[in-house]
Amino acid sequence: METQLRYRLITGKDDATFCERISKLLDEGYILYGSPSCTFNGQDVIVAQAVIISDKANR
Repeated sequence: METQLRYRLITGKDDATFCERISKLLDEGYILYGSPSCTFNGQDVIVAQAVIISDKANR
């Protein structure tokens, strides 16, 4: 099994793919860390969400 990073910052275009990436991480035991951030690059809304691995997933 691949070692999970304790902290990850996920960024990307605000679309279904980004939500799927976050959902998959939540299924793997990560939890949201803080509020999401967003910005506009002139064409798309770009979002960022930090996630951390929960203590339960490390056991």
